[in-house]
Amino acid sequence: MGTKHRPSGSRSGLHLPAHRKPKRSLQNVAALLVLALPVSFLLFGGQWLAAAGLGPDDGTRGGVEAPDPEAEAKLRAAEEEALAREAAAAEREAAAAIAVPAYSPLEPMALTPGQTVVSLTFDDGFSGQARAAEILSAAGLKGTFYLNSGLLDEPGSLTLRQAKELALTGHEVAGHTFSHPNIDTLDLEEAKREICLDRVNLLGLGFEVTNFAYPFASGAAVKSLVQECGYNSGRGLGGTYSEGCLNCPPQESLRPADPNLLKAPQQVERDWTLANLQEEVTSAEAEGGWVILTFHGLCPYECDWIDIDEQLFTEFVDWLAQRTTTANTVVRTVQEVIGGPKAPPVEAPAAQPAPRGHNGIKNPDLEQWPDKTPACWVQAGYGSNSAEFIKDAGISGSTGSRTIIHSYQDGDAKLASTQDLGACAPAVEADRPYSLRAWYASDVRTQFSVHYRDSMGEWHFWVASPFLDPSPDFVPAEWTTPPVPEGAEALSFGLAISDEGYIVTDDYGLYDAEFAPPPPARPSPAVSGTATQQPGKGNGTG
Repeated sequence: MGTKHRPSGSRSGLHLPAHRKPKRSLQNVAALLVLALPVSFLLFGGQWLAAAGLGPDDGTRGGVEAPDPEAEAKLRAAEEEALAREAAAAEREAAAAIAVPAYSPLEPMALTPGQTVVSLTFDDGFSGQARAAEILSAAGLKGTFYLNSGLLDEPGSLTLRQAKELALTGHEVAGHTFSHPNIDTLDLEEAKREICLDRVNLLGLGFEVTNFAYPFASGAAVKSLVQECGYNSGRGLGGTYSEGCLNCPPQESLRPADPNLLKAPQQVERDWTLANLQEEVTSAEAEGGWVILTFHGLCPYECDWIDIDEQLFTEFVDWLAQRTTTANTVVRTVQEVIGGPKAPPVEAPAAQPAPRGHNGIKNPDLEQWPDKTPACWVQAGYGSNSAEFIKDAGISGSTGSRTIIHSYQDGDAKLASTQDLGACAPAVEADRPYSLRAWYASDVRTQFSVHYRDSMGEWHFWVASPFLDPSPDFVPAEWTTPPVPEGAEALSFGLAISDEGYIVTDDYGLYDAEFAPPPPARPSPAVSGTATQQPGKGNGTG
């Protein structure tokens, strides 16, 4: 089910244009590689030349001016980040090129009277699942791994190369939504984008994806979308006999009444014993049927409450492998049981930019607060600092948001517009500049920090505005971005602070610059510095 918290949009950071072909992922990866090449020079080359005495004298430097250690440190960090991005893009391209065995459409598994079929399934793509696959393979068993394409290569997750190795050794790779949201809480359009994009991405990366599992055991409200996105089944959690479902069947049927919401015992958790695991199998053997077990992480790689110790998992796998030789019990992947075709990729309808002249930001005045953060906004930042986010008074008694950095070493903190597939993130048109706006009061300088989302749903840091001076009273801030990069489909931004202090913000705006209304009449704050590339990965927290 994926109950463990996963960062949203960390790959998180997505939807694909209608013209994108299933195998275009390699092109996207190559494009990212090209974009990543000399990013630091493109953004900072002028500053480097000036520092070396080779650039034009623009009046901002003098022949005897001492170097700025902070600026030099940021330049070095940006250069290191650019090199790291180059390496990551090259590795992803190489991993995406690894071919995996093709899937030939199967008939549903043949029925054998009294036979018990066990499927070992794994949610969320945690890094320890690579070890789980090794344990299964050593025992001659295969599992089904439900992956979030938006979380591959993230810290704590499987790498794309590891996922390819799973498929190469006979394990099934299946879908689990792009970014692991609770899809029951999304509107149907966003839910469809999450479900469909994940499959489109996985297919484009070369996987043979035909089955799906719902994050957070959600699904009843959106199960029709699973079939619409091309899946042959959707695994839920629950629906089999338990203390909370005394009238439920003991296990799923090998001919499920509702393939889009497969019944399964509750997920395996930290307090399960070997006897608990064995009982799920032996109790089904009296009548036969399909037992679908759900695992998450493997401790010591992941040791949360929904993870299982490696030693216990190994003992169970060894017992199960032996069981298949002495009882009418077999282990099969979900794909082997369900069968069915491999449908072509299905593109979900993309979110559209706001009409020209209209504000593209959702909840721009921060008046909607369903919890500790305004709707369509997130607490964001990167680096080593201690930040606090609280509701505060905004302009003229309205509601605003206060960000406070209590201790600072590096990085920034900011309230940022949510990085999703379109429910909140404003869609934009490539090659067009956009006018970003907000009102703020602060005791430290601030700047707009901007990310963009690409066609695979990934979010990337793009650019930061010039710095805006502190102001004890609310003042308007407005900055026009460069033209949006080719391939970018949405923007996310916030007013970031990078020092001990506070900022209160309210009344955000994002407009196509050509059709934007005039900025507020009040004087704009003073501007200092130049637009800078911010070090740190653009994954929703940077």
